[in-house]
Amino acid sequence: MGESAQLTALRAAVRGGGPLLVAFSGGVDSALVAAVAAQELGAAAVAVTAVSASLPAAERTAARAFARAHAIRHVEVCTDELERPGYVANGGDRCAHCKDALLDALVPLAELAGARIALGTNLDDLGDHRPGQRVAAARGAVAPLVQARLGKADVRAVSAELGLATAGKPAAACLSSRVAYGDPVTAEVLARIEAAEAAVHALGFPVCRVRAHGVGTLARLELPAERLDEAVSSRRAELDAAVRGAGFAFCALDLQGFASGRMNVLLGMPAP
Repeated sequence: MGESAQLTALRAAVRGGGPLLVAFSGGVDSALVAAVAAQELGAAAVAVTAVSASLPAAERTAARAFARAHAIRHVEVCTDELERPGYVANGGDRCAHCKDALLDALVPLAELAGARIALGTNLDDLGDHRPGQRVAAARGAVAPLVQARLGKADVRAVSAELGLATAGKPAAACLSSRVAYGDPVTAEVLARIEAAEAAVHALGFPVCRVRAHGVGTLARLELPAERLDEAVSSRRAELDAAVRGAGFAFCALDLQGFASGRMNVLLGMPAP
């Protein structure tokens, strides 16, 4: 049986235009783009991971391992978003400042290699609040998954088709997305969030978000809705200790359960 039409379309999107620099966080979307780019372009494809306080150490390690496993050329660059006042201020346009910092790091590399810059944006992302997408498009970055008309479910299906371990990987946004809009983003609060989520993972909750409010004083813990009864009835003390042990003064369990993009309600957007 031949490959899916979605994979064929993605291969075509990746091939068109020569060398490719893939912004590679290690998540399911960028991993698929990086893997297919390596298959189609060989050494002319490079996966680039942006390293800063907003990238969990576990994600950095996973990105390195994925690149090795799939013979992907992989480099890391340091980005300076935490030195940018607009990013630290954490307004609704924070992601735009992040993308600017990323592209400031990638553009010189792309120019040296005569390469395009590719992001892991998928079709479903276009309907979300992602101001960074406009910045990326204005600066010439391409989105092969969008070109190939792949939504999130398609990305997972094609990843499974290729046998990629990331096919079932939970969604993982940057740590800064956990900080309430209007509260400053600092290295200290990002480290606190990372430690709290790692501790919750260690308790057997691989899908979670620790959202920081009150300038990092209060942690609002999101868990899958189907695990809320368990969390309250038998794991409450463990979860509270895990989160407060990371440096938060208070831990609150969100009774709506986990959903990506929940912080966007602070911008007046509908709850996901």
